[in-house]
Amino acid sequence: MQTVNPVPKDHQTATAYLVVKGAVQAIAFYQQAFGAVELFRLTDPSGRIGHAEIMIGTSRLFLADEWPDFGALSPASIGGSPVSMHLYLPDVDAAVERATKAGANLLRPIENMFYGDRTGMVVDPFGYKWHLASRIEEVAPAEMQRRWTQAMQA
Repeated sequence: MQTVNPVPKDHQTATAYLVVKGAVQAIAFYQQAFGAVELFRLTDPSGRIGHAEIMIGTSRLFLADEWPDFGALSPASIGGSPVSMHLYLPDVDAAVERATKAGANLLRPIENMFYGDRTGMVVDPFGYKWHLASRIEEVAPAEMQRRWTQAMQA
């Protein structure tokens, strides 16, 4: 008897699932802005995407068009999203430039942070915020807490 792995091959245990208005355009944006690779998509006869999977670096993301009858609404329909994504990239400066040229808006300029990352934040045309970062310094948790406390007291 063949057993099936409960976590599919090449999938991580937790996977973000983005619901957008315009999944076809979102995939194209993520390809241009973040170098995403589309793995596959399932479409209905009208072309609406019911499910798609993309890879950004080593991370798989799921995404789909809105399906209001199933409660699948995008940030555009609910006034934004409290969820944001975080990408570690080799060159955050180039990544932010690439994302803004592709149509993202800069929310937080790039800066070196106390926790050891050089980071900035953009919002994509579909309403999701993306923290883009490159690690520039290894900081132990105790030192990170000391720096955080110092920053909060300033």
